[in-house]
Amino acid sequence: MGFFGFAISYMAFSAIHLVQFALALTVCGLYGVDLHRAHQAHAYTDGRWVYAEVVGGLSALTALVYFIPFVLRIWLVWVWDLILFVLWIALFGVFGKMYIHENPEGDSGIQRMKNAVWVDLVCALLWLILAVASFGYWWGHRERHTRFTGRARV
Repeated sequence: MGFFGFAISYMAFSAIHLVQFALALTVCGLYGVDLHRAHQAHAYTDGRWVYAEVVGGLSALTALVYFIPFVLRIWLVWVWDLILFVLWIALFGVFGKMYIHENPEGDSGIQRMKNAVWVDLVCALLWLILAVASFGYWWGHRERHTRFTGRARV
């Protein structure tokens, strides 16, 4: 694959990472509202909301790192994407159980959390898609050797 092929794949991955970055910041904002209120009221900080912030922060940081060219060629990228997928699915499960069937009855806080649950699911699915795509990219660009001696590059 020449430079043009690399540029196309880099742009496609970058577009998805930009969406992931924006969604991660959105999640941090949605859950951060409750953390900020709890902090102002000197109330207990629930670990579930802290977990949401950590997952959102890790995802945002990862998306920024992935904007660096040639980082996607590292084989661990797809493994880390898969780990982030699992973290997002866990987040979706925790908050989905709490809020999907909840009736907001005009409560904007509950409606915000119901919306956050669906953003969590979209983030999880995007990380899964990127894990599969990154694995495919790595598999197609790994270093290959001849099958007889294993010394010559193919």
